[in-house]
Amino acid sequence: MLFQKSSTRTRVSFEVAMTELGGHGIFIDLKTSQLGRGETVSDTAKTLSCYCSGIMARLFSHEAMKELAKEAAVPVISGLDDLEHPCQVLADLQTVREKKGTLEGLKIAFVGDGENNVTHSLLLACAKLGISMTVGCPKGYEPAREIVEKAKKHAAGKCDITIVSTAEEAVKGADVVVADTWVSMGDEASGAKRIKDLAAFQVNAGLLKTAKKDAVFLHCLPCHRNQEVTGEVIDGKQSLVWTEAENRLHVQKALLAMLMG
Repeated sequence: MLFQKSSTRTRVSFEVAMTELGGHGIFIDLKTSQLGRGETVSDTAKTLSCYCSGIMARLFSHEAMKELAKEAAVPVISGLDDLEHPCQVLADLQTVREKKGTLEGLKIAFVGDGENNVTHSLLLACAKLGISMTVGCPKGYEPAREIVEKAKKHAAGKCDITIVSTAEEAVKGADVVVADTWVSMGDEASGAKRIKDLAAFQVNAGLLKTAKKDAVFLHCLPCHRNQEVTGEVIDGKQSLVWTEAENRLHVQKALLAMLMG
């Protein structure tokens, strides 16, 4: 388990998952590995492949993640990078399916910073599965163009992929409302500006009323209460954030079993 970025849920869920399947997870962070002293991603990948059955990596760069996957001789699982967060989205969709009974015909709304790894992975996953998705974000915070184009290509004829400029338009009629932190790791220097720019995109009780009556709320955590979401919503009856967090463990056990079983 290779970590350039700090983590609670990703580290614990993967380590517990590996243990419950009869394996052992080895935690390596940037400070205690040669990767932090200048060893290349390629050399790290080749070395870890000599010892381990698989690599789970939580990296800053998507390009580094692709290089790791290319050079490793064992399966590589993305635990997050600056472009995508696929394991989180697997857990999100598992949570929605458990609650709704199906994913077919649903509408998911993401509000806040659209240029976000969770948003990107949700767009791609929803498009592939035929789930309509709307992203509500201010100008300058739109999802990466290449991700939107790829999602629309996958979605063609199956569902709608839409980017809008208000939270209300995004959430209207939604089955699922998703938010994420406004100040991600690496964005701290512009934190005050981001909070001001995104203030109109807070998920609160009033906004949630514009979604369907049985809509549910998701957040990958950690959250900043009363910034991107109010305590009333995240602790309310429509919130599934703790089930969502638990499902990280289950979907990752499935991934490990599929790739290494």
